[in-house]
Amino acid sequence: MTDDRLIRLSETIRARRGGDSDTSYVARLFTKGRERIAQKVGEEAVETVIAAAKGDAKGLVGEAADLIFHLAVLLESMGLSFEEVLAELDRRDGVSGLAEKAARSSVSSPKQGDSE
Repeated sequence: MTDDRLIRLSETIRARRGGDSDTSYVARLFTKGRERIAQKVGEEAVETVIAAAKGDAKGLVGEAADLIFHLAVLLESMGLSFEEVLAELDRRDGVSGLAEKAARSSVSSPKQGDSE
């Protein structure tokens, strides 16, 4: 079951998607397109990693919130939801991360330099 806060976030993003891009950051992101939204997810992920590497707990919390927000926008742009992401996590529950990764690797060709 999705946390109510994730549902509210998704609903807010959905409601603002077609809004005025002069007054809504969400609308502005959608106006710029999925590629830009995906780029923002990447930028926020990097900022999250930097905060963690610095040991900046407060910064990490803020950057993680930004990352989750932008991920929610990206999911909405693809017609997906946190429910689907959480269902995938449920599917993986109890499965070794190494075994799960090996199963994915056997389905798709391995990427050069792929490591954890």
